[in-house]
Amino acid sequence: MALSSSSSSQKTWIVHGIFAATAIAAAIGARAYLGRSRKFRSRVVGIIPARYASSRFEGKPLVQILGKPMIQRTWERSKLASTLDHVVVATDDERIADCCRGFGADVIMTSESCRNGTERCNEALEKLEKKYDVVVNIQGDEPLIEPEIIDGVVKALQVAPDAVFSTAVTSLKPEDGLDPNRVKCVVDNRGYAIYFSRGLIPYNKSGKVNPDFPYMLHLGIQSFDSKFLKVYSELQPTPLQLEEDLEQLKVLENGYKMKVIKVDHEAHGVDTPDDVEKIESLMRERNLL
Repeated sequence: MALSSSSSSQKTWIVHGIFAATAIAAAIGARAYLGRSRKFRSRVVGIIPARYASSRFEGKPLVQILGKPMIQRTWERSKLASTLDHVVVATDDERIADCCRGFGADVIMTSESCRNGTERCNEALEKLEKKYDVVVNIQGDEPLIEPEIIDGVVKALQVAPDAVFSTAVTSLKPEDGLDPNRVKCVVDNRGYAIYFSRGLIPYNKSGKVNPDFPYMLHLGIQSFDSKFLKVYSELQPTPLQLEEDLEQLKVLENGYKMKVIKVDHEAHGVDTPDDVEKIESLMRERNLL
């Protein structure tokens, strides 16, 4: 399967982010720590949580995109990531499970009581026979996910031992600045997340989007230290998490660190049936058939 024409620029962004993270780790004395263990967070599993029920798009994982179910498209792209030792689909629906087994994916059945993808990943992790150090939560509605971005968030976590979570952001288009479905992110000068919001952040006195400011859009992919993932599932919901309806805020509110890399990549998720045609057009343009 061919990569998009923007892969080289994506790799450049990611490499820059990884180099910056390495320098930061050295500055806080992490170099010696990493030197003692070359296998630090070395075993990595990618988990694609998928559920059938959805208020906006029921059965979304099974929607056909140029002749293949969307979940298959996402799985195939994820398998191209060099850092993943294993990729599995975690679901509570037999229709999705049967479909995934049909194209060769490993499937872990999870409970219907999982409130979000992170909890589903944690349950799947506990059921896997092998032990892993890093878990990558890969959104099942990202059929154009770039393998380089998966590798980028994994490597960012591997070189930042003080972080328990890593994720990716990209440039936010000015026209999306006030869209609550576009999650914004701000980071500190060491590449760690400060805050995520559905509102515009930072927010200036004019109350308008500043077309010259480099706002950042949060991409759905995220990786966890596997030990922290178990802790996360036991943490109680927090006020900011509930108000913004954003899982990652529970991590920050509890004082944990989250590493962020910036990539040159547009978000191409499938949220509604109308998005399918857009995705198919992009795939034809990029020859991702």
